[in-house]
Amino acid sequence: MTALSDILAGRIRAGGPITVADFMAEALSHPEHGYYMSREPFGTSGDFTTAPEISQMFGELIGLWAAVTWQAMGCPSRVVLAEMGPGRGTLMRDLLRAAAGVPPFLKAAEVWLVETSPRLRQRQRQTLGGAEINWAERFEDLPQGPLIMVANELFDALPIRQFEKTGGVWRERMVGLCGDDFAFVPGPEHTPEVPAEVLAAADGSIVETCPQGRALAATVGARLAGETGAALFVDYGHAQSGVGDTFQAVKRHRFHPVLENPGSADLTAHVDFEALAAAAQPARAWGPVPQGAFLETLGIRTRAALLAQNAGPKVAADINGQMRRLIDPGEMGTLFKVLALTNPALPAPIGFVS
Repeated sequence: MTALSDILAGRIRAGGPITVADFMAEALSHPEHGYYMSREPFGTSGDFTTAPEISQMFGELIGLWAAVTWQAMGCPSRVVLAEMGPGRGTLMRDLLRAAAGVPPFLKAAEVWLVETSPRLRQRQRQTLGGAEINWAERFEDLPQGPLIMVANELFDALPIRQFEKTGGVWRERMVGLCGDDFAFVPGPEHTPEVPAEVLAAADGSIVETCPQGRALAATVGARLAGETGAALFVDYGHAQSGVGDTFQAVKRHRFHPVLENPGSADLTAHVDFEALAAAAQPARAWGPVPQGAFLETLGIRTRAALLAQNAGPKVAADINGQMRRLIDPGEMGTLFKVLALTNPALPAPIGFVS
């Protein structure tokens, strides 16, 4: 049992079952015992590895995307270049290295990281060295002006609500207690905000919504439509709204019982890209496209060949292995998807077609 287990169990005993969203939010973000507040989750020594940690090519190609997008925006003399959920700062480090190939873009970029964890902020300072970086607690705290924003594996960690259909009625799925253990229990009747064809699913079906994700997409979309700019979201999930229980926990690179010892494992759920795109209106949504196809369009094979050109056989094999992990359908190439949001007046961003 964790300290957070005792806190949540006491809350349930006092007030009854809590929503899956409340459980997930506390497990990840409790100020003292939350997963992201108390440990180093990234890399081989942590619990999971993200694309920027797999290969420098990922962040470099995102840097190329950002520079080309800035040019499509008319090369503004100042642009807010922001990343939400920047982890250890690896993606931004590689992005800025690639951006150095377009000096006017790098000169125009005012770099911001949206990060709530003091521990991760310190790690980001170390990773980014002498780069001039600003930090914000929330997206809304970013300064006004033209914006280019990126977010990798952000939305999958935002709290979800779950609903289960029984006897033709949708009820919210809650977290209660069975003895001293956490368990899923049926909650009050509630019809989720999903397309009509999803509501028509058979009994026993589970649907998930992410109110916080939709709210963030709406805020970003309103900003892009009202000013100018673009946002790039990379995450794993489904292109269209549907049914299914995707709530999962990962610890030491293995699946972990999702309700066991909250705060000790990463909790995530698949992203509903259709819901994000709809929430972001009046900004224009592009995609989602599979991550593999996106990176190939941006030239990952050419970049891998250049990196391997003067490397020894082992390093060259490692580079090609990293590329395959990012783009192969059986690895991250299909499950992970890329969604772009832009001001409606901007053309199709690189990696997407109109």
